Formats: sequence, structure tokens, C-alpha cells
Amino acid sequence: MPRRTGNRLLPALPACVQAVVWPGASLVRGVVPPASALLVAALVAGVVTAALALRRVRPVAALVVVAAACALGAGPLPAGAMAVLGTAGVALALFTVATERDAFTAVLCGMALAVWQLLQGISLHGLSDRNGLDLVLTAVLYAASCGVGLLVRRARRARHAAEQVLKRAEFERHRLPAVERQRMERELHDVSAHHLTAVVVTAGAALGLRERRPEMAEEALEFARETGREVSRALGAVRAPAPSREQLPSPEERLLSLVEGFRRLDQQVDCAIDALPDGALADAAYGIVREALTNVARYAPGAHTRVQVRYGDTRTDVVVTSASAPAGAVAHGAGLGGGRGQGFLRSRAREAGGSLTTGPTADGGWEVRAVLPGRTAAPVESSIPRTYRLAQLTAAAGLVVQPLLPALVVRAEDVSNGTRVSAGVLFALLAAAQAVALLWLRRTPRAARGALLGLALLWPVAMAAGEYTGPAVLPPSLSVLATCAAVAADAARATAGRSAFGGRGSARAAQGHSRSGGPSSARTGAGCSAPAGRASARTTAGGAARAEPAGIAEGRPRVPQPVRPRTPRPVLPIAAVAAHAFAATAAVLDRGTTVPVGAVVASATVAAALAVGAAHGAGVLRGRSHRAARGARNERLAAWTEEAVRDAWAERRRIAAGLETTVLSRTADMIREAEAGRLDATAERAREALAAMRALLDAVRDGEAGAELRPRPTLQALDLLARQLRATGRDIEIRLSDRVPERLPTAVDLAAYHAAETVLTAGGEEPAVLEVDADDGTLTLMATGVPRAAEPTLRERLTARVSVLGGTLTTGPQGTVRIRLPLAVTPGNDERER
Repeated sequence: MPRRTGNRLLPALPACVQAVVWPGASLVRGVVPPASALLVAALVAGVVTAALALRRVRPVAALVVVAAACALGAGPLPAGAMAVLGTAGVALALFTVATERDAFTAVLCGMALAVWQLLQGISLHGLSDRNGLDLVLTAVLYAASCGVGLLVRRARRARHAAEQVLKRAEFERHRLPAVERQRMERELHDVSAHHLTAVVVTAGAALGLRERRPEMAEEALEFARETGREVSRALGAVRAPAPSREQLPSPEERLLSLVEGFRRLDQQVDCAIDALPDGALADAAYGIVREALTNVARYAPGAHTRVQVRYGDTRTDVVVTSASAPAGAVAHGAGLGGGRGQGFLRSRAREAGGSLTTGPTADGGWEVRAVLPGRTAAPVESSIPRTYRLAQLTAAAGLVVQPLLPALVVRAEDVSNGTRVSAGVLFALLAAAQAVALLWLRRTPRAARGALLGLALLWPVAMAAGEYTGPAVLPPSLSVLATCAAVAADAARATAGRSAFGGRGSARAAQGHSRSGGPSSARTGAGCSAPAGRASARTTAGGAARAEPAGIAEGRPRVPQPVRPRTPRPVLPIAAVAAHAFAATAAVLDRGTTVPVGAVVASATVAAALAVGAAHGAGVLRGRSHRAARGARNERLAAWTEEAVRDAWAERRRIAAGLETTVLSRTADMIREAEAGRLDATAERAREALAAMRALLDAVRDGEAGAELRPRPTLQALDLLARQLRATGRDIEIRLSDRVPERLPTAVDLAAYHAAETVLTAGGEEPAVLEVDADDGTLTLMATGVPRAAEPTLRERLTARVSVLGGTLTTGPQGTVRIRLPLAVTPGNDERER
């Protein structure tokens, strides 16, 4: 409540202070202003207060109204009558523009105001009429208001982004176990139903044609043996999916391979498939097409089917249309479904941000149609049209040149025509150059710092060239403000860490680990085939892959040399003190003084050191505040991540335990019957496996892991860890080499996962890559893109974890961490780790 009240009273504050300055001061001295002047002042104050009250709704319009009202009121009123409204009121309006609008609009408004006031002064007094220091002070006030507003806007956006990350993480913490349960339920249905249904359909067809085509029985048995083994591998992948998709086939290749598989079942399938981007969209399209084709094979075997996947700018259409079944076709798979297929189809489409409809066609067939997001569905930064920018520039130019019109039309001969340029104009140009340097401080820090130091040395030159007659120490004091702002920004960035204030260079460098790909040409027609030339990977039937990490296939990964955290040297503060002390000394000595030169130098140095030191201290305090807030946020994210992964891992282990005793055992029986050559028994065992799968799905939906049955995650939970971290908006890539054993010692498995979780949850905005490899009896974890890798707290946590097993920890440049764990663990170390 006090904050709201303060915001409501703030627009009236400049008017109240102005009333105290004028006419309050005049009334105290016994001078009563004219009634007309009081009326004009009251009208201007009312307009300014009303405009400031609406500054958050229409900030630019409020700024224009305030500036115009103060300019019009300054004409008939005495000096000082509009001093507060013209400075504090305009500064407040400009501050609001900077906080509520984009940086371009804020800088344009600030520059337009400063140039407008400069040109108004030139039109009234010429270039050499006076020092013009009041103009410089006003321009500095405008620049400060605009700069502080931009900082507040940036901090507000960063705080809002952090809050959104926490909200997403908390939401995902509760959602991840349910999502994992739904994923396994859906994958069990898709993999088992698809493969086992094909066995039943093939065996049924072979039994029906046993007398006329006896060779089909052997083909059906061979198909059952191969499919059974594939089911076992696929269900194993469901229990432990790959954490990375680095070397998976493209979505287009997966769809083409799926279509080709159904053609081998004597299904007539045509396709027209566009290239799709990796991610949820491709997974949804693949799952929808697979389920639709499976239903066609069940209920309308031999029916002509067409698959269309069209990827557009605004939408992606996935359509599977089948004709009616041919006359005499026997639906051997009818009745095998569990009634969940339609629900899974709609859930896939809904999770991808789309919708799905199914229904009969006019010719007696069936159609499945899904509408998914297109290219523009990805979040993009909102851009302002060029026409709007052009309109802004035109309006600003029109307002800026307005003060020159009276000088060009009315009594132009009265304007001073002296050739000397006043010091005020030179000071204004130097202040503008310093403001531009501050704007470029984040993009090109070295050039901006050098420009600020060089401009600081030019202020005494401007004093001499403009024959400045005011206080000698005032211009050097104004010049130090921009340098102090740069010193404070550098100190804050160095204290808080680069990731808290952007870190663009490191983010761009780390993005090189992310994959890039573009759309390929669409493949249409019945003869479409998967494109060749893809990198190889060890891919399971369930769609999981274990890829070779970069730098491992050719040999052992490069070992980063350990480096110590470097303490940033205070180069800028020292250079700033030297530059401004020299400028102040030159300004005082050029004016002439009776004070000894040594005393002038000492005084200037002390004053510059105090100003720069205060700015550096303020920056350090701000950086510590940012670091503390970021640390607290990272701790919460790490705790939520650990809890979410552990709950989801418990769900996976619970379902996997039931999977091993139901579907996998029935599938193994089917393989044995097929190897024995008993086709009838093979079909029966396939039906039993489908029934066991349906029973398992019912148990999965009803059950939930208890708190006392939550095991500690291992490296097989890396995909859950990556999913949880990606939910917070961070780009995480995990690459698991195929040289890593399927089964690791328990202590090594637990310690490796804990180390990976500690590294990846350490915070940061840069994309992170984790590579896991095994060679010469050692498990190696290489993480890049971890900016906090060199911090003592993180090193202590990791060292305490890996040293128990005799492992080593090495940190390198650019946020690199390398952990080595021996695969042969002694019983004593194993017990300590447990």
C-alpha cells in the first residue's frame, strides 16, 4: 500500500516543489507575482501533473506533453518559474519512457530532447553568446534519467525471466514423474502393439493360406523371430532412453522408414513427407502416423493408404487417409487394441500444441487428421516494423528542428553571428560522445573504455577553446560521471559473473555444440526412400541412440589443463583516476591559481580516486546482490531438479520391474515358439504378450511409487535430468559414447550421475554439453559451458564426491570440467559411496 500511494503522489511532487521555488520564494521575500503569471504557472503545473499521472499508459505522449508545456510556459514567466517542472518533470517522464518502452525509443527521446534544447539555445543566443553550462547540466540529467531507466528495465526483465524460470521449474518438478509415466505408457503401447500386432497379422495370414502357400509359414516364423528380438530391444530402450538425439536419423528418415516397414507387411502406402525439425513436433507426427498405420493394418489390411506430412509457416498438417478394406480381406488384428490408441493420438497432438480429429471418409475409409504448429510457432523476439521506426525518426526530426523556425523566419538579423563556438556547445558534444560510448560498453567494452578515457582528456581542451569562464572544476567533475558509470558496470559484472549480465560471447561460443540443420526437400510418391549419407549411430528399435561424442571417435578426448581462477585487475579504475586527475589538474592550471602545483595534483588525484572508488564500490555491492540472488535461485533449481528426477526415476524403475515380468517374458516365449517352428503357438504367445501389455498399462495408470521406494538415480536417468533442465529454458546436450558399459559398478554409476547433476545444475545461461566416455578402465565425464566450474564451492562438492572412489577433477577454460572415475572400485570405496 505505501508503494502504491507513493506512485500516485509522485506526479504531483514536481509541481509542489516548483511551487516552493516559485512563487513560494518570491512570496517569502515579499514580492507578489502578477495574477497572469500565477495563472499560467497553475495551468502548466496542472497539465504536467496530469500528463505524469498517465506516463505509464502513454509514456512517449506524456513526455511530449510535459516538454511542450514547460517550453510554452517558460516564455511569459520569469526565470526559475519552470526550473523544476522543466527538469524533474521531464526527467521523470523520460525515465518512464526508458522503463516502459524499448531502448531505441528511449535513446531517441533523450537525444531529441537534448538536441531540441541545444538548438533552442542557439536560436536565442547564437553559438558564442554564453558558456551554456546549464544546457550541459540538463543534457547530463536527461542522459542519467534515460540510462537509469534502461537499467531498471533490464533488471525488471531479468527478474521477470528468473521468476518465469522458477515457475517453469516448479511446474516441471511436479509434472516430470507424471510425464515419465505417460511416456512409458505410451511407448509401451506404441512399440508393443505395433510389433506384436504385426506378428499376429502375419501369422494369421500365413495360417489362412497354409494349404495354398506353405512357404508363407516359414516367412511368418522368421518375421516373428526377428520382430520378437526387436521388441525386446525396443522395450529395453523404453526402460533406458538415450539422453541425446545427436546422431538420430532425421524425422523425415524415421517416417520414411516407418512407411517402408508397413509396405513389407503388404500394406499399400503412398507418402508425401516434408522435412520436419527435431523436437516435439517431429515426435508427435511420427507417433500419429505410426498409430494410424497400425490401426489400418489391424482393421483394414491391404487397404490403400496415403500419408501426408506438410510443414508450413503457420501450421503442420499430418493426414493419414485409408480406403475401405479390399473384398475378402480378413482383419486378423481386429480386437487386439486396448482402446487407448485414440486417446494417445490426441495427447500427442495436444502436447505438441495442436489438435487431432478422426472419422470416416465418404468412400467408406478412415482419416486421421492432425493440425500441429508450423515454423512460426517457435518463440521469436518481437520486432518493430521499419515503418514505425521511420515514423519515430521523422517525428523526432520534426520536433528537433522546431526551435530553428523562428530564427530562420523572424528577425534573423538579431541572432549573434560570432565565429567563436561557446564552451556549452563543446561540452554538450563531449557529453553526447560519452553517452554513445556507454551505450557500446556491453558490445565493445575495450573500445568504449578507451573512448571514455580519451574523451575525459578533451574537457580541458574544450574549456580553453570555448573560453569557459565558470568554475574550473565543474566541467572535469561532469566528465567523471560517465567514467564512473563504466567503472560501476565493470565491477558489477566482474563480481556477479559474466553470465548474470549477458555473456554474449561465451553463449555464442557454446552454441557451437548445438546441432544446426535446415529443411531438406520433400519426398513424395510411392517410391519415396530414406536419404543416405547420415552419420551412423548405435540405434535401437525403440528409437534411442548412443552417439559418439565429438573428439572421442578419433581417439581420446583432449585433456584441459587446470587453470586457477584469475582475479580481474583494476586496470580501468586506475586508468580512470589517472586520466581524470590529469584533466582536472590541466583545467585548474590553465585557468591560473596560486596553489602549488603539487597540491593541485594531489587534490585532483584524491578527488578522482574518491569518485572512482565510490563507483567501484557501488558496482561491487550491486554485483554481490546479483550473485546472491542468482545463487539462491540456482539452489532452488538444483533442489527441484533433484527431487523431480528422483521421483521420475522411481516411476521408471517401478514400471520397468513390471515390464520384465510380463511383456518381456511373454515375448521371450513367442521367440522360443517361433524358433521351434510352431506357428499356431507363436500367434497365441503374441496375443498373450498383447494381453500382458494391456494389463501392465492398467497397472501403470493405477499405481504410483511410494516415498520409501525411491532409488537413487544412475546414469540411465540422464535423459530425465536433461528434460528437467530443458524445461527451465537452458540448452542441454548429453552425449553418451557406446564405449560406456551397459552395467557399471553401483558406486561408479551413482557417483557419475551425482557429478553430472551437480555440474549441469550449477546454473548459467550458456548451452551446456556433457560427454560421457569410457576408456582404459576409466569413466570420463567432460562438461563444457559451465561458467561456475572454477568456483570453490562447486569444486569442493565435486571433489568430495569423486575422491571417495579415487577419481580426479580438472577444470579448464570457458567453463570446462573433466571428471575421471575408475571403473574398478575397491569394496571399501564402494561401501563408503553407498
